[in-house]
Amino acid sequence: MAVLPIRITGDPVLHSPAAAVTAFDDELRTLVEDMFETMDEAPGVGLAGPQVGVPLRLFVYGWTDDDDVLHRGVAINPVLWQSPLAVGQVDEDSESEGCLSFPGERFPLRRADRVILQAVDLDQRPFEVHAEGWLARIFQHEYDHLDGVLYVDRLGHPYAKAAQKAQRKNSWGVPGLSWLPGRDHLED
Repeated sequence: MAVLPIRITGDPVLHSPAAAVTAFDDELRTLVEDMFETMDEAPGVGLAGPQVGVPLRLFVYGWTDDDDVLHRGVAINPVLWQSPLAVGQVDEDSESEGCLSFPGERFPLRRADRVILQAVDLDQRPFEVHAEGWLARIFQHEYDHLDGVLYVDRLGHPYAKAAQKAQRKNSWGVPGLSWLPGRDHLED
């Protein structure tokens, strides 16, 4: 297993739709193992193929809820169904999220409260997860990566402006930038 470099906003692979996974082989198994190791080392709660430079429709996730239940898995060629978004002002505390491809920054973003994730696993077995709350947010965030969308692309005013300022300050937004969990230190 290996920790993979995580691409930073501006890299074309992050801003283009990913292709369906068609080869379920040892190479895919190794990629998934490496993605779990990279996500854990970062540390993060999700990581999509495009974030490690692989333009395929898959993501890994790992999060322990308030009841100490571990939600961990891989979603390959997923489909995501979501409930309508709530209306009103976004809550800066409970709706704040970050992204390993926009490292060290957090902004509030409204997400659906409930989702249904349908995908296949490494053995091409279909599965379905009904998720609420934070796990629903993780699924939406990672699914967006597969469509070439970063969470900062969805931000409203004034947060979009703050994200653009952070991108300029860090000299992001150009191809070829990445960081390596465990080696590069990024401050929150």
